[in-house]
Amino acid sequence: MAERQEQAAPDAVMTRIGQVVMLHHGGDREEARDRFLRLWAEIGEEGDPLHRCTLAHYMADTQDDPADELAWDLRALSAAQELADERLAGHDGVLAVRAFYPSLHLNLAADYVKLGRCEAARVHLHRARGAVGALGDDGYGDGVRAAIGRLERRLAGEGPTDGAPEPGPLDGPGGGRLGPPRRRP
Repeated sequence: MAERQEQAAPDAVMTRIGQVVMLHHGGDREEARDRFLRLWAEIGEEGDPLHRCTLAHYMADTQDDPADELAWDLRALSAAQELADERLAGHDGVLAVRAFYPSLHLNLAADYVKLGRCEAARVHLHRARGAVGALGDDGYGDGVRAAIGRLERRLAGEGPTDGAPEPGPLDGPGGGRLGPPRRRP
């Protein structure tokens, strides 16, 4: 009974991460970065993989240096690899582990493009494309698939062709957006 109540109780850390994400989306990037760092210190390098994955995934967006963004996205991927579907079952609205991978690999591909490492970008873009079957047929899934297509075209030398706004993090070559939309926790 206690185990069931524990699973039904809201996850306070995920709630706090969500609050910081809202702060960041509200335009206070520096404050969001500071709060994420404090949360990271609380969670720790060996803390709950779901918390580490989610926090690192969003922390990457607050970075000014592409190398720092890459480091946070690598932390997110590493934590995701520790997750198990059973762990996620207690979190309402959290994607199954396999649905994390298209976005995580796309973010890494975008990071590598920013750093001029196109071959590494292609490797992660290929992994992102291979994992899209786990995405839903919804706005988020459509956004991730579209971002993969845009980055594939960019790496092929074609660039964006549909003229639509590109969701995802800024700071790509020429100021374009490279990564996928981030799903809110």
